[in-house]
Amino acid sequence: MGKETRKLTRTSKHSYSVTIPKEIVRKYKWREKQVLVVEDKGRGVIVIRDRRKK
Repeated sequence: MGKETRKLTRTSKHSYSVTIPKEIVRKYKWREKQVLVVEDKGRGVIVIRDRRKK
């Protein structure tokens, strides 16, 4: 899968959301309401991963 462009959407006064392509969700076998960890690595890099350790 190559790069995809997504828009940042304001969901409330204090938060925003970005949609994740369904191909990525299927690849990692994520489910609706699954808890994910969002890490700010700096320099414009954000990592999203499953909270469960494998």
